[in-house]
Amino acid sequence: MAEHPHVALVRRGYEAFSRGDMQTMSEIIAKDATHHVPGTHTLSGDYKGLDAVLGYYQQLGLQTAGTFRVELQRLFVDGRGHVMSVHRATATRGGHSLDAMGGIMFRIIGEKVTDLDECVEDLEIADGFWA
Repeated sequence: MAEHPHVALVRRGYEAFSRGDMQTMSEIIAKDATHHVPGTHTLSGDYKGLDAVLGYYQQLGLQTAGTFRVELQRLFVDGRGHVMSVHRATATRGGHSLDAMGGIMFRIIGEKVTDLDECVEDLEIADGFWA
């Protein structure tokens, strides 16, 4: 059975993110996209527009000296423009380690990701790591 095009798009995004391939990321994320990051830490909030979203991704790498990784676990699709991911995030920062589950609800219009609602398994762990 062929992979749904929206699942393939999100999988392509995860693969590009893992390679640090911002060119591919800029091809699949809409210019007016918003990435919503939960929590109360310095990186939480809404990143509006492609440049802000890509800047957030770069900060993940910069603040962890390049150790931030996501390992895609599962993708779910509704056939109406939504894909839900589940991933494991790992990183080190300032002598602390992160090993946490999370996910993103993607909204896709046409062939572009327009909205990313990030969720984490434990907000306290995320806030503590990024504080």
